[in-house]
This record gives sequence, structure tokens and C-alpha cells, in this order.
Amino acid sequence: MPSTLLIIEDEALIGTELKRHFERDGWSVTLVDTYRGARRLLVEQMQAPLAVLSDMNLPDGNALDLLDEVRQQNTIGEWIFLTGYGSVADSVRALRLGAYDFLEKPVDFDRLDLVIAGAMRSARAQRRLRDQQSAQSVRYTPDGFVGHGSAARRTRDMLTRLACAPFTALVISGETGTGKGVAARILHHSGPRNDAPLVEVNCAALPKDLLESELFGHEAGAFTGAKARRRGLFEQADGGTLFLDEIGELPTDLQAKLLKVLEEQSFRRVGGDREISVDVQVIAATNRDLASRVAEGGFRSDLYHRLCVFQLQLPPLRERIEDLDELVPLFVSEFNAKSGKAVARIGDRVWETLRSHSWPGNVRELRNVIERCVLFADDENFPLQWLQLQPVAHAPTAERAGPGGASGRPPAGGQWVNLPLDGSMGLEEMDRVIIGAALEQNHFNVAATARALNTTRDTLRYRIQKYGIALPENA
Repeated sequence: MPSTLLIIEDEALIGTELKRHFERDGWSVTLVDTYRGARRLLVEQMQAPLAVLSDMNLPDGNALDLLDEVRQQNTIGEWIFLTGYGSVADSVRALRLGAYDFLEKPVDFDRLDLVIAGAMRSARAQRRLRDQQSAQSVRYTPDGFVGHGSAARRTRDMLTRLACAPFTALVISGETGTGKGVAARILHHSGPRNDAPLVEVNCAALPKDLLESELFGHEAGAFTGAKARRRGLFEQADGGTLFLDEIGELPTDLQAKLLKVLEEQSFRRVGGDREISVDVQVIAATNRDLASRVAEGGFRSDLYHRLCVFQLQLPPLRERIEDLDELVPLFVSEFNAKSGKAVARIGDRVWETLRSHSWPGNVRELRNVIERCVLFADDENFPLQWLQLQPVAHAPTAERAGPGGASGRPPAGGQWVNLPLDGSMGLEEMDRVIIGAALEQNHFNVAATARALNTTRDTLRYRIQKYGIALPENA
């Protein structure tokens, strides 16, 4: 990024000397001597120098009026004012308009160099931030949820609606890998808070003892090791969005504090005695069934209802297999660009394998599979051998073992349960049969069965009680 400097100075000798001084340092310098000339460059031609060094009072106008007009264009660039007889009122107005500094003539060149260098660093940082925000706003739009199937279309429509809604809290639910983080970024960058920060935290990745300090910050001396005050994530997200991933893992005591922040938009730092007000939009995500967690006592019902004013359920990839037609070429192009490969041909056997897989890891698993295949490709053909996927096993017709039409026992090998899909068995009955078969397979060890079913012991015990499944006395 070139160091561009605009000098607005009506005294020819001073302007020429300043221009020569900064050009010696390799900066691109433009010199104008009138208000009208500066306005033509900044407003009409919309040039955006990183820094502007301007005399306050020009023959045909006041440079503060020009700064005011430029700021309304949302143009990034730092302004430093020079004047020989500036008033206090002018100084105050300059700072209110966002001027970087205000110097009196004659100015020391060493000091001016320091001020200009600081202004350049500040302007570069602001411009990088704006460019990143612009890139994110282009990348994360509702159209970024790719797919032409009905499930994908419904999700895009919901994202579009929610992005326009001034909500304070929302829950995104779905299996691991369905794109909950992507949906949260779409809602932020497509919404009215897109110019403010998006702060993300995984509630399951931080120890309980650190999570409170991470969310709400702490005062110096609040606990051992707290040597200085720290701003928490809520303060960092003020005006923007806080994304709480894996909200179902949040400890119960912190759930009460989170509810207070959502209700009152204020909190106290750990060890603090002052209420801090914030304006934060909270997006929570979970792959757990929060309603079941509430029934089990692991999640507060009042927080659940406060968060679920809006709820977005993301479909698993197995329910939108037709979207592979768009997702696969998209990921191939992405990893072609990253690796310098030129994979362009995807054979019929590759498509057959992709469409027959159950995708338990959803879109994340698909992305990782495509990355592996593209990186190991030898030519333009998509390599079938690196897919390393097992097709969905089509179970034979279940043996009729009484009402419901399912034996509830896994076939040889103990890894499958045969269930009818002819309407003779309801969803809860299927759930009961699966749990019973898994318990039998794991010798009625609840902990081992919970791991096999990818759930928690509390959730499993709740369902065992719900379905009235009898356990041996020693289980």
C-alpha cells in the first residue's frame, strides 16, 4: 500500500518545502494551495490519500468544512492540521470531526515526521479492516449457503429473513459439520451490524474456570494471575455480534449470567463492582437437543426460551444429497487454487460413491475428502482411490419379530439395526429399539453405550427412563 500524502497549503514556500521533505522519504505527495483544488481531488474525483496535511485557513475556505464533507463520504484517511493562529474552538471541532492531530506553525520537522508516521499507520490499519469487512460481506451472504435442493432453498430464505431482522438472540442448531459457523457469519455480515465486530468463542473449548473471565473480562487482582484489567468478549463485541458455539456445553452458573446480559444488556467484570452496558447481538449454536437438555436439567429453561426467539435448523448433508452437484465442484475449485492443481474431470464412479455415502460429518467431512483427493491428484482426473468412503449399507428386510416388524437385534457383526420404513413403526419406537440394541451390544454399560451413540450419559439415561427400558441391577 503506497504512502500517499496530500498537502493543502496556500503559502508556496512552506508547501514546496513540505512536499520536497516527504518525497525524499519516498512518499507519493500531492500539493494543492486552495480549498477548491483540494475539494476537487477529495470529493469530486474521490481520491483517498492515507494522510492529509492541511493548513486550517485557506484563501477560499476553512479546511474543517472540507474534512466534514469528506467524512460524510466515509473516506478513510487521517488529517493533520497546521495553523499559525488557530482558536480553541477550531481545535475542538477538528478533534470532533476525527482529525488525527492539530499542530501550530512553525512546526518542528522531527515532530511532524513522528505525527505523519503515526497517522499513516493508523490509516493503513483502518483501511485493512475495512477491506476485510468488505471481503467478508461479499463472501458471507445468504447465497453462500450453496445448494439447489428444497432444504438448501429453505435455509437460504430463512437466512435472508433473519439477516434483515434486528434480533438480539438466536439459536442455530444442527449436526456437527452442517455449517453453523458459516450461517452465523452470514447473519452478521449480511445484517445491520456488519460494520461492527464479530467475536467468536467455542464454549466447549475453554475450561469452566476461564470461560467466565473470557466472556465478561476481569479486574486486576480478581484472581491469582489477573495482573491487569481485561476486556471480555462481550465488551469486544459491543455494537456487533457475539457467536457462542456449542452453547449446550455452557456451565449452569454461567447460563444465569448470560441470561442477565441478554435481558439487561449489562454485566460486571469478574472482581468488578461497576455495571458495564453493551449492545450485543448473540448468536448461539449447538449440535445438542437443547429441549432435551432442559428436560434433563442440564440447561436453564428461561435461557432456552430467551435464546430461541428465533431458531434456525440446518439440514444434514444426507438430506440434501442433490446439493453435491454444486458443493463438489465448488470445493474442487477452491483446492485447485490453493494447491496449484487442475482437477477438472469427475468420473461417474466418483459421483456414485459420493452420493451413496451417508456423510456423518456433513459438509465439513465432504470438504476434507475433496481436499485430500485434490492434493493427491496426479492429473486433471478426480482420483477415486483417495475417496476412501464406504457406501451406505442397504440392510435386508427386517425379520418380523412381533408388532412393529423389527427384531431390535443387530445382524451378524453387531454394528447394524434393521428397521422397517413402511410406516409400521413410529419414530419413538425406532429410537427405543436402537437404544435397546445398543445397550445389549455394550452389555448394558450405559457409559459405553452413550459413547457408541455419540451422546451423553445423562441424555441416554433420560431416554431409558422415558421408554421404560429395563436395565440389569448391576448396570
